[in-house]
Amino acid sequence: MVRALRYSLDEALLSLWRGRRSGALSTLTIAVALFVLGAFLIVTRNLDALAAEWGRAAEMSVYLADAITPAERTAVEAMLAPGSVVEARAYVSKADGLARFKQTFTDLAASVDGLGDNPIPASFDVRLRSTQEAQAALDGLAARLRQAPGVADVRYDRQWLDRLASSVRIVGAVGFGLGALLTLAAALTIANVVRLALFARRDEIEIMELVGAPGLFVRGPFIVEGVLQGGLGALLALLLLAALFFAIRAPLLMPLAAAINLSSIAFLSPPLGIGLVLGGMAVGCLGGLVAAAGRV
Repeated sequence: MVRALRYSLDEALLSLWRGRRSGALSTLTIAVALFVLGAFLIVTRNLDALAAEWGRAAEMSVYLADAITPAERTAVEAMLAPGSVVEARAYVSKADGLARFKQTFTDLAASVDGLGDNPIPASFDVRLRSTQEAQAALDGLAARLRQAPGVADVRYDRQWLDRLASSVRIVGAVGFGLGALLTLAAALTIANVVRLALFARRDEIEIMELVGAPGLFVRGPFIVEGVLQGGLGALLALLLLAALFFAIRAPLLMPLAAAINLSSIAFLSPPLGIGLVLGGMAVGCLGGLVAAAGRV
């Protein structure tokens, strides 16, 4: 077995050198396919991280009516007691709410002062738990609060988180579909390149088959050639992804992360990077198998 693998590797390297132009084409094809797939994996990974961070920072704002009674406020406070859904709450008076509004929207401060009475309602800022149980009970809590006497409105971040999760799923599906199509094209390209190498050595192969050479010695070099092309293409894609990612990380990606409250922009994790290379080798192996099977 070891002897056959060594023979296959030597012959595959020699064949790649002889057909380096066509081999470079198939290697570039699979590099492009895996580059696209890897780019979508990076985007999906960071969108998942963004959804997780926004989920941990999810808040609910409960706006109180100006005519709320002390008993009604006490009832609302009881509904917002820390528990399985609520992590913490903070009361914001009308005066504090107006000061925060002026600090946030400085251009509108003069307009608000011209109104006379303070139009900003008192409210509760509620920090929510990010567990699955909390998410399941959140809609019920929001519905009860909206019906509670003295509550003017309830706003929370669940809708935005749901939209973000849907976007992550769509981006992942598009990336997977496009990557699968390009990978299939790369496998067919490798199969054609290997088939050309097989055709160029058809006389030698026929002689080996006539003398009863084992199938591993006959087909092995072409399968290994496909694996090498796929692996080289995957490594090239990974290097290009890393070069592009770290080139634009500081000037573009980090400011973007700060703008959307994401702690950092991450590259592919080591398991994903290794999986990308192994996937390229598997695609190349498939191309080599298709070409070798078409010969016999």
